[in-house]
Amino acid sequence: TGVVFHSDQGRQYASSRFQSVLARKDFTQSMSRKGNCWDNAVAESFFATLKREEAFSAYPSKRHAQLAIASYVHGFYNSCRLHSALGYRSPNEYAKSLRPKAK
Repeated sequence: TGVVFHSDQGRQYASSRFQSVLARKDFTQSMSRKGNCWDNAVAESFFATLKREEAFSAYPSKRHAQLAIASYVHGFYNSCRLHSALGYRSPNEYAKSLRPKAK
């Protein structure tokens, strides 16, 4: 509940079969406008980076893939990797800067 699945308007995402899977899982579907590449720019940049830095070859099993990708995302990408769009801060640092200071 509360998950938004954002994609382009590809036939696989627009199919009634895919939409029914999302509905069963209580996901909200979000699609970019036709011809608007900027809607997916952040997601596409992330997946390009993931493929280049972590998932560049086959994993021995689905479980190995899950563990390796989770480790990359939580152990490096969000906590250490600097992002120019975030003022050369990590996503975790940037998120902390958005929280109001406790009184």
